[in-house]
Amino acid sequence: MTDDFARLTAVEKTSDGHYAADIADGWDIGGVPNGGYVLAIAGRAMAESVRRPPLTVTAHYLAPTHPGACSVTVEPVRVGNRLAVLTGSLQQDGRESFRVLGTFGESSGADAQLVDGRPPELPPYADCLAAPSPSDRARDPSREAFLAGSGSWPAIYDRLAIRWRPGDEGFMRGQPTGRAEVAGWFAFSDGAPVDPIGLLLVADAFAPPVFNIGIGPGWVPTLELTVHVRAVPVPGPLRCVFRSHYVQGGLLSEDGEIWDQAGVLVAQSRQLALTPRS
Repeated sequence: MTDDFARLTAVEKTSDGHYAADIADGWDIGGVPNGGYVLAIAGRAMAESVRRPPLTVTAHYLAPTHPGACSVTVEPVRVGNRLAVLTGSLQQDGRESFRVLGTFGESSGADAQLVDGRPPELPPYADCLAAPSPSDRARDPSREAFLAGSGSWPAIYDRLAIRWRPGDEGFMRGQPTGRAEVAGWFAFSDGAPVDPIGLLLVADAFAPPVFNIGIGPGWVPTLELTVHVRAVPVPGPLRCVFRSHYVQGGLLSEDGEIWDQAGVLVAQSRQLALTPRS
């Protein structure tokens, strides 16, 4: 399947600070549009309002969205020569779905002075595991509904060309690894490069790491998602790793790192979510 991510997150300015958009069908997990995908729509409206890419955005999710028309309201907090701080709000059906606070501006790129980390060790893209195709799932119905209670396969995995590190997809087969970590490659199915807006999607595109310690699968409602954009990726699939270190009080945290083909850390993420709901 070929998708134009820029087109599917496009916004149209209707008046100063107001944008119209459409949440496309087929970007859901458990029947709810992916939080990173809808954040990319709001992030694009905010970026276009000041003509600067995101450096950091934090979204607080208030209500689920669904495919169809939506609107984004953007308000400046402070706009300077180098940086602009904005708030954004996405509304649908007369209610606010989530609110964003973000700083927008140009990153200085990959001139690193300290990098106390490295990309995850992964087999080559071609040797990692693709999500099961529709025909594969038809032969193995248990994979069609691996998210307990969702009743459907996460459609977003048919929209992207994600490849899992061998073993990290074990939860799909009822064989979790016992380690709250998932890693793999991210790419768009049409091979388009990932820009800073695309990184907002990447940060929420993989399955929650807690699935691999036997928590879930199920719907994991995100309460808050923060993405730091550190550099613009060079072309090619991105190396991604997501880990959970703490699950307590009905909440889980998840930390992500996204690296490009040049070995540059291009984004970091952290989110707080409710533990899986079946």
